[in-house]
Amino acid sequence: MTVTIEEPRETLLSVHDLHVWYELRKFGFGRAGYVKAVDGVSFELAEGETVAVVGESGCGKSSLMKTILGLNIPTSGELVFEGKNLAELKGNALRDYRFDIGYVQQDPYGALPPFMNVQQILEEPLMISGVKDKQERLDRIRTVMDEVKLHPPDDFLKKFPHMLSGGQQQRIVIARAMILHPKLIVADEPVSMLDASVRVEILKLLRALQEKYHLSVIYITHDLSTVKYFSARIFVMYAGSLIEKTETRRLLENPLHPYTMALLAATSDPDARNAETFKELPPGEPPSLANPPMGCRFHPRCAKAIAGLCDEKEPLDFEPEPGHFVACWLYQPK
Repeated sequence: MTVTIEEPRETLLSVHDLHVWYELRKFGFGRAGYVKAVDGVSFELAEGETVAVVGESGCGKSSLMKTILGLNIPTSGELVFEGKNLAELKGNALRDYRFDIGYVQQDPYGALPPFMNVQQILEEPLMISGVKDKQERLDRIRTVMDEVKLHPPDDFLKKFPHMLSGGQQQRIVIARAMILHPKLIVADEPVSMLDASVRVEILKLLRALQEKYHLSVIYITHDLSTVKYFSARIFVMYAGSLIEKTETRRLLENPLHPYTMALLAATSDPDARNAETFKELPPGEPPSLANPPMGCRFHPRCAKAIAGLCDEKEPLDFEPEPGHFVACWLYQPK
């Protein structure tokens, strides 16, 4: 059962023509060019909305995520949160912005400091945010641990990360992301490092927290098999750009971009009768973001590429059906 689109809500996050380029240098001196990790990304996220950003490794998902978290400085473009431009936030204003963003990392064991116990891990953000009363901090820790289904909390407070299972570690990571009552959660491949039996439970937990607190969530993943259980809309990313944007249900039923079709063909399917779909996968690898091809960045791998157009001109965002946007010359108006 897919997640459905609700009534329009206030915009929480607006990203317009965002570019994040990393400078390359020759032997430490002189400029050798740029890695164009995020190159012209635009979208809006409403209050309480969940969206998924999907794509292969190296497509720019992590750079986009780190920019939203305030860890990267945009090269150009705008990232506006509750009407405030991130590029203009400094000092306490930037700190307050980061308090409003929760971050769920991919690798729970790597995300948790091994020398701190659970109580210390969850207490640290409260202390940094100015919660001085020790009993208040402990009460909030116990509350959030109950919410992530680690109960009774006192059985876990003095344990260190290596004493917990992978699923329990990820619940602690989620608890840490939730403890400051954020407005937005960025979940970076939150289940990819977990056993298959645990993945559904973690996704259900994130979904329950999102609904309870009316959170906005950006779900970063390469696995299309999980997005229909979690996200209302989906953005497909390739070589630094968003190439298809629509409702999750619509994309899964009717993908338009050739790359999206290839991603769906590569999605794990336990039915052996569907093994033939793997023959449809495009040849080659994603392009280098330091030297992307002219025109459509997927055209060197695309069997449907139009000579003289796809290899020369970057496609616009076309809307072949209402609410379904695709950056592909195959859908230009006739």
